[in-house]
Amino acid sequence: MEMKKLSGGNLRAAGYDAATRKLVVELTSGTFEYAGIAPEMWRRFSTASSPWSYFRDNIEEEITPRRIR
Repeated sequence: MEMKKLSGGNLRAAGYDAATRKLVVELTSGTFEYAGIAPEMWRRFSTASSPWSYFRDNIEEEITPRRIR
């Protein structure tokens, strides 16, 4: 999975696998995997003017992650 560097808040990078609908987010506190992410959500997150705000409001608060690192 290719990771895209993101900045703001605790974000470092994120990557998305459309085939499995999994989002991997690298934060300063670790790396987390979110399942069931729609391609549209990834598009909005990865192109947001404030990815950190989008992540907090639409992903972190709504979907339980699995810590992978």
